[in-house]
Amino acid sequence: MQKNLSILKDIKEIISVSKDKAIRAVDNERVLMYWHIGKRILEEEQEGKERAVYGEYLIKTLAEQLEPEYGSGFSYRQLNFFRQFYKTFPIVNSVRSQFSWTHYRLLICIENEDKISFYIAENEKYNSGKQSNYFCKRIPIIFAN
Repeated sequence: MQKNLSILKDIKEIISVSKDKAIRAVDNERVLMYWHIGKRILEEEQEGKERAVYGEYLIKTLAEQLEPEYGSGFSYRQLNFFRQFYKTFPIVNSVRSQFSWTHYRLLICIENEDKISFYIAENEKYNSGKQSNYFCKRIPIIFAN
């Protein structure tokens, strides 16, 4: 009977670890999708003559077409976040798989590149489960100064 409990425990652990990995892989792919969307929007804007006006019109038009089909994750506000995400992290290799979209949403709101770098370094140092979330929650406090 003890042997059955051991195998059951092992199998549950395998399932749990695999589920966690699958969730992280999906989230990473979603973050990369947002980066590519932001890149495409910015590239299109740069072709426009009056960038600010055209950019606002472009994002509004895209949101009107995407949101009904794909949901609120592709609203005007979200598309602006994607655009800012690409502007803040223009090199795709700088997009880290250990950061969720929530991390990036916080990071793109910080205007100071040194503060962004500090947060990334601190998060990597404490990137183990709940401690990572600790820094995610502390970012408004850390950068209030």
